Formats: sequence, structure tokens, C-alpha cells
Amino acid sequence: MSRPTLSAALAAAAAFSLTACGGGDAGTDPAAGGPIAVEAKDESCGVARSEAAAGQITFEVSNKGSRVTEFYLYAEGDRIMGEVENIAPGLTRRLIVEVADGGKYQTSCRPGMTGDGIRADFTVTGGATRQVDTDARLAEATEGYQTYVANQADAFDAKTKEFVAAVKAGEVDEAKALYPVARTYWERIEPVAESFGDLDPRTDAREADLEPGQEWTGWHRLEKELWVTGLSADAPAVADTLATDVAEIVTRSKAVELTPLDLANGAKGLLDEVATGKITGEEDIFSHTDLWDFQANVEGSQAAIAALRPVVVERDPALVKTLEERFAAVTDLLAAQRRGDGFKLYTDLSPEQVKAFATAVDALSEPISKVAEVVAQK
Repeated sequence: MSRPTLSAALAAAAAFSLTACGGGDAGTDPAAGGPIAVEAKDESCGVARSEAAAGQITFEVSNKGSRVTEFYLYAEGDRIMGEVENIAPGLTRRLIVEVADGGKYQTSCRPGMTGDGIRADFTVTGGATRQVDTDARLAEATEGYQTYVANQADAFDAKTKEFVAAVKAGEVDEAKALYPVARTYWERIEPVAESFGDLDPRTDAREADLEPGQEWTGWHRLEKELWVTGLSADAPAVADTLATDVAEIVTRSKAVELTPLDLANGAKGLLDEVATGKITGEEDIFSHTDLWDFQANVEGSQAAIAALRPVVVERDPALVKTLEERFAAVTDLLAAQRRGDGFKLYTDLSPEQVKAFATAVDALSEPISKVAEVVAQK
């Protein structure tokens, strides 16, 4: 889940301060003006510096723990400025974010990819001119992608209302048919839509993700009732809350100002969603409609890369060719599992088919991870 992320050159500092979230130790960062080293462990999150100048900021996250982890940079109100997911033990991943405004932020490691994470304060000083203000091609890319987001958001709102109406009317078969269709629009723009603090867990929390005492609402609560337990007495109220939350997500999605790095990191984030949820069958565990979500994540990733293509093809044409080939490979595998207007249930896939998907997603994820660095070039 976890879904809306976003931005790498840092101002030099004479020395760095060591911030150990939760009391852990951190690796040193000898290059004071280079990437900020993050040492993620099961019980700590060591960030080598707690301050950076506004502009492009790079975090280099090394997982020294025993569980898969994530790393986030939050603005006030838990607005996700950037995230890197699916960091397996022993791996190092980079997060490049563009932060134009100085102020108070927070870093967070999330061992096991659950909960609020191990957080620490992070300060951004000064201000910076955004890339879109200095590069007309990047401005055009973000404008085009924001139009895409707005269109998907409108469709998401409309289909959610249809789904909610079916649930409230007790039309189970109709609601089941609408469930994967409505979620398609969410999954295409998830890095944007999930970045708004508590709206993501309210709408998209899975049962396995719930914290003690957390009320379960949203898509997956209704999914379980439609496919497993039957609609509860308060299902209409849960559906109404979902419609309200989705409407708020749609409004915010249209208003958010994206950066070119948002697009690059979002494209990678969507592939991480596939790798951590869809490929395991954990996302839609009751309906087994994971391939609808899988397809939508891939389409959303393609849309972000397509918006950036004029810039990337100029700076690294070989990367564009590789991306096109590997997107095609994943798309071909999905096409083979189509049934009518939809897909096979995920439980109908053989172990060999699941492995083929995993291999293709891994092969695509590697070149997509390079797009942010290409976009960040001055």
C-alpha cells in the first residue's frame, strides 16, 4: 500500500550532524555536500545529516536490517515529498527529491513497510527555483502529466460513486464487477493520490496493515464483505465514507504541484507497488483481482515516463530504448492473462506464470530507477 513520490544536489556543509531515529547509530557521510547516507535497521534509522539546502536532495538508503524497508521524506501534515520502497536487506537505493521551499520536514524508515516508521526531524534551508521554472521541456512534461492525473482522478471519482451506489443498494454482483474497474484509476495515479496523509490508510488499508485499534474502512474492508463475509449493517456508512474520501483525494490531486522528479519517482513507485503487493497476491487477497491493479500500475508508470520521454531521449537514448523493450515485455505477459474485458483471477496463475511476471517486473524496475538521475541532470 503505501502507496502519491517526489525529488538531489545538496549544499555543502562544514560538518554533519548525526541523527539516529529511535536511538540507532548511522553511517558517516564523508562528502558533506554529497548524498545523505541513511542506515536503516530494524530498530533505528540513522540519517547522516539533519539539514540540507533547498533544491534537489539525494538520500542514499542502505538496509542494514533483516526486513524489507522503505524510506520517506514528509512535509507538514504527513504530505509525502518522496519515498523509496521495497529495499531488501543488504540493498542500497537512492531517493532524489526536489524540495523548493525551506522549512521543517521529517525523515522516516519503515522496517517491514508498516506503521508510521522511525521518524526524525529534517530541516531544509533557504529556497530554490524549481526545475520546471528553468526548463521549458520539463515544464511541459509536468503539465502534460498533471492533465493525465486530473483525467484519471475524475474517472476514479465517477466509478467510485457507481461502486458505492451498488454497495448501498445491496447489489453484490454489480459491486463486485465495479470494484476492480474503479480501483484501476486509483492505481494509475497512486503515487500522487496516496501522498495525502491519512487519506491513503483510510481508503486503501489492507487488513494485514492495520495498527492495533485502527478502524478499518475503505476499499479492502468492502472487498472482504463482498467476497467473503457478506455486507455488514454498516457497509452503507463505510461506502459513504469511501466516496467522501475519494472526492477529497480527487480535489487534492488536481491541486498538487508536481515536479519532474515526482514523475520519475512516481514511475518507480508504481513498479514497487507491483513488486510488493500485486506480484504476491496480497493486495486484493479476497477478490483476487490483482491483475487489474497490476495493469493499472504499469499503465501509470508508462504515462509518467512518456511525459518525460523528450528529456530522457535527449540525455540517455539507450535508456529509453531499454525502457520501451521492458515495458513491452511486461505488457505482453499481462495481455496473455486477459479474459474478456478483464483478467484471470490471480489465484488461477501457475507458479511459473507468477515467476515470469516477477522476473519481468524486476527487469523493468532496474532501468526505471535510473530515470530520476537522468532528469536531475543540470
